[in-house]
Amino acid sequence: MKTYRILQAKQDDFPVILSMIKELALFEKAPEQVINTVEQMNNEQNLFKCLIVKNNDSEIIGFALYFYAYFTWVGKSLYLDDLYVKPEYRSKGIGSSLLDEIFKIAKKENCKRLRWQVLNWNKDAIKLYERSGAFIDNEWSNCDYNYEQIKKF
Repeated sequence: MKTYRILQAKQDDFPVILSMIKELALFEKAPEQVINTVEQMNNEQNLFKCLIVKNNDSEIIGFALYFYAYFTWVGKSLYLDDLYVKPEYRSKGIGSSLLDEIFKIAKKENCKRLRWQVLNWNKDAIKLYERSGAFIDNEWSNCDYNYEQIKKF
């Protein structure tokens, strides 16, 4: 019997989601890089979608934030930006269930690609993704500009 349920996030959930985004950034050794705010999420909510996981006490214990992208080689795609489960709820199948839901959405939306990133040192996540059949590409490198760099360019 599942002790959790997966739902589409609502605007009222943004504060908890943002706190988990900050937890994830801390885990990824980059907490100073989170500049997002609840206000910004409210203003930009048409740009993303988010699944949340609630336990039996209706506490949000995980999320998967995604958006649609267009890749020239394949067309409409789903980009999974973050998948996070609070540490005390890991290894209970919640991450796999979130990934299953993401796949259902990608199929329903006729996406030609489902893409996300994983840090090369996050061995537990890599194992989960490989078990699901994901191809882990070590050939491409990220190219990023932060907000200040964009303004200066």
